[in-house]
Amino acid sequence: MAGWLLDGMDVMLFTFALNAIRAEFGLSGAAVGSLASVSLLASAGGGILFGYLADRYGRVRALSWSILLYSVSTALTATARSLPEMMLWRVLLGIGLGGEWSAGAVLVVETWPPRHRGKAIGIMQSGWALGYLAAAVLAAFILPAWGWRALFAVGIAPALLTLWIRHGVPEPDAWAQTTARSPHRARELAACLDRLVPASALAASVLFAYWGLFTWLPAYLGAARLAGGAGLGLVRTSAWMVPVELGAFAGYVSFGFLADRFGRKPVFIVFVAVASVLVPVYGGMARSRMWLLALGPLVGFFGHGYFSVFGALLAELFPAAIRATAQGICYNVGRALSAVAPAVIGALADRVGIGGALSLTSGFFLSAAGLILLLPATQSDTLTAR
Repeated sequence: MAGWLLDGMDVMLFTFALNAIRAEFGLSGAAVGSLASVSLLASAGGGILFGYLADRYGRVRALSWSILLYSVSTALTATARSLPEMMLWRVLLGIGLGGEWSAGAVLVVETWPPRHRGKAIGIMQSGWALGYLAAAVLAAFILPAWGWRALFAVGIAPALLTLWIRHGVPEPDAWAQTTARSPHRARELAACLDRLVPASALAASVLFAYWGLFTWLPAYLGAARLAGGAGLGLVRTSAWMVPVELGAFAGYVSFGFLADRFGRKPVFIVFVAVASVLVPVYGGMARSRMWLLALGPLVGFFGHGYFSVFGALLAELFPAAIRATAQGICYNVGRALSAVAPAVIGALADRVGIGGALSLTSGFFLSAAGLILLLPATQSDTLTAR
């Protein structure tokens, strides 16, 4: 949870600095969206790479390496003097970002029993909301006074966490007892192709919706009304994001408890269906400050909470020997396909305004509701039925 919290903080610092970076480098909406997209594309490769490393060398080692990579890369983003330099550090950050989830989620799943996995993953995922809150607070205090470079410089802090993780967290028995280091992983992955494909499509759909929405949400709140934004300005944007992320925290945790009680799939469908309705209301119809403040917790709750399904459900689809690799492939192939989301929303925002562009994500939320029905039942479904 601590690793995921700091991961969320590091990656979300970019969303709060987005308008400042855009102004300094003279970038269009499509170009600045591409900066976000390139890190997401890199995170797809990082997730697959670190999934393999977690199966080969252990969950704890892979987790430590990924956190070290993304924290150092975030800090080095502060040194960027050109667009290519910025892209280089965003690529390296993305690799670490993808790897952190692939190793960390499997570590949690293999430590908790099936009937409580939803709760455990929900608690872990809630760290992302706290990281977003931390980024909002840091942005409010640092950006106006010292600018975006100082904001990224604080991103080195998560590197210190690796010292504790590496020496204080044990490897789960499930990894120690498997044949994860055998030469048969490719054959076992091929045997699971019927699960890999629909799971990857599900991840692509919901991640497009998520990154398309939340990469641009601070920019939407801060942009002028003439640009299709809400016109809140920098300081109010950080303040208005606080209820969104408090709602997200509640959504992550609640989803885990609800999923353990009623099943992963039904609860997931409810969450993404409600999110698909809320997004166009929040982005196009609720322009008053009070409505944005009131709806923010609901957007956060339903727009984030469903992520807790991935750690539990994907892990339960695959045997322990290939679990991190397979889960890394599904989630990160989906992430690679969704990497165009920030750029697409940015390009559309140049034409219709940011608020209107965000409505595109509703269709991807709805498609995710249908795609999850293609996945087979898991052990948790049997326990829920009882």
